Amino acid sequence: MKKEDRLLRVGVLGCGPIAQFAHFEACRRARNAELYAICDRAADLVERMAVLHSPKATYTDYAAMLADPQVEAVVIATADAFHVPLTKQAIAAGKHVLVEKPMGVTVEECAELAALVKAGGLTLQVGYMKRFDPGLEFVHDFAQKGLGQRLAFKSCYHDSVYRYTMTDNLQVIPMASPQALRPEGNPKADKRRYFMLTHGSHLVDTARYLGGEIERVNARLVERFGAYCWYIAVDFADGSLGHLDLIVAVRGDWREDFQLEAEHGNAAGKIYLPWFHKTSEVEVFSTKDGLYRRPLGEDAHTYKRQMEGFADTILTDAPQRGANVDDGAEGVRILVAISQSVERGEPVRLADVTGGLA
Repeated sequence: MKKEDRLLRVGVLGCGPIAQFAHFEACRRARNAELYAICDRAADLVERMAVLHSPKATYTDYAAMLADPQVEAVVIATADAFHVPLTKQAIAAGKHVLVEKPMGVTVEECAELAALVKAGGLTLQVGYMKRFDPGLEFVHDFAQKGLGQRLAFKSCYHDSVYRYTMTDNLQVIPMASPQALRPEGNPKADKRRYFMLTHGSHLVDTARYLGGEIERVNARLVERFGAYCWYIAVDFADGSLGHLDLIVAVRGDWREDFQLEAEHGNAAGKIYLPWFHKTSEVEVFSTKDGLYRRPLGEDAHTYKRQMEGFADTILTDAPQRGANVDDGAEGVRILVAISQSVERGEPVRLADVTGGLA
């Protein structure tokens, strides 16, 4: 595949692991984007990343990168607590934004950001890259057109004690710097909160992408032998029922799958770790013709496809295929609702949710 003539000029903020594992390469590989600039307050990291990825410009000052008229869009690849304030700065500077998930950490800051984005008329996309998995796209599109009313949706996301054995064999060894800006305290110390923000965010976005809007959750949590298990009953807005479960970490292989039951058939699939660059294995059955459909391969770099979708929306006014600012805000609202349901021991309506994760 060749680069297109018109490329979106992207600046990546943050030289941490997710940028090193995904975003730098996604910008370089995308057919319609280029890695124009790299920015991080850690000068040593910027220097190393510039040698590896050859951007046209480097910065250790975010405001200076935002002031560069050549930078059209920014990838926010920083710690969760910084997502909203850094995105606000980019929007104020007139830049489009692709912000890593979760979009924020409280319901209120996400609502405020959504209002700002809409008023500015800019594109904001949240980094739920699984929406660019070709298998999940196939199920989403087929369900919208041919399966009729939904009856039930269930999915699981089981992190594995062996995941780092797998990912360490697939990813580059990330470079670190003592100069890097980090949130106060250790975000990973509160494991309930960290696991929900890191892994739960994908679980709930996939549920919304394939199952529809969620109105209420009833969550339970058990912690044993260093493992955390959330079982979450879900009421969807269309009247269908759901069940989501998140376990970190299972004593076995990674597992992420889903099943959708509907009026005119069903769909099921197995989702792989993104670092394998392998599309989900999905199968859809339709009672309209009595046939199973199982799309072949089209294995893909979901972060690359995410960047291409982002750039298409900006450069060609193509419909936004990725998660927009409302999707990002609703995802955070669901995470907070799950946390509050666990704490209260009762169901929680999303419409009543305020605050952040406990």
